[in-house]
Amino acid sequence: MVYTTLISSAELNRHLGQPDWALVDCRFSLADPARGRLAYEQAHIPGAVYAHLDEDLSGPIIPGQTGRHPLPAVDFVAQTLSRWWGIDASVQVVAYDDSSGSIAARLWWLLRWLGHEAVAVLDGGWPRWQSEGYPGRSGVESRAGRIFTPQPRPHLLASATEVLAVRHDSAYRLLDARSADRFRGENETIDPIAGHIPGAVSAPFADNLVPDGRFRSSEELQARFQSLLGDVPPEQTIVYCGSGVTAAHNLLALAHAGRGNARLYAGSWSEWITKRDYPIEVG
Repeated sequence: MVYTTLISSAELNRHLGQPDWALVDCRFSLADPARGRLAYEQAHIPGAVYAHLDEDLSGPIIPGQTGRHPLPAVDFVAQTLSRWWGIDASVQVVAYDDSSGSIAARLWWLLRWLGHEAVAVLDGGWPRWQSEGYPGRSGVESRAGRIFTPQPRPHLLASATEVLAVRHDSAYRLLDARSADRFRGENETIDPIAGHIPGAVSAPFADNLVPDGRFRSSEELQARFQSLLGDVPPEQTIVYCGSGVTAAHNLLALAHAGRGNARLYAGSWSEWITKRDYPIEVG
């Protein structure tokens, strides 16, 4: 069986130690970028390697031109997947974090963008794994190298120019995955300008979750996105957030709900506000 959206702790535990399964720990804190790696070294799921959001899952920031977490170059990701994480076309990848999938979904999306479908996020992440009594291990782990051959899918991306062109087109839907207060411009603590892209609909990624940090059922997610999208097809749905990371959580939820592959505006709000002639809305 191939897992393409979510996997439970019990299902993952049955596959621990299998060479064609790669586990990637994506724990990360914006407030303390070193904390995730330290937490991984103290305890992680046995066999997991570590992925750092800034160093492994993002490209270099160009001030005034990119967002806070620009996409990494295809060749860079392919080399990391091959040399350091031992992932090729035959490997089932499972990503996890300690923040309800908000960072792990970035790796999920990157792999799908590069043509690798066998990737899932651990539902409930490290906290759920621990609470259910599954094993942990300390230290740093590695996997034998393999050759990952990227097959980029550019149709999964939307540029700032495209967003500008379709933001008021009723045939499209633009979803903002940030919290509702940041969408309204009331509590912006990360980016220098508050507000949202005019025409966008507030769709906080946290609403994909139940209180214990797991995803809602596929039926509940179907109902959520039906109310947000109506009959707008996935290829005409564009999702963004602050820097293109938590937006992937909504893309994962859409896929789990059976709504297909929507598109990511990877630069997101932190790139949009670098474009001085682009409109901004608050409220």
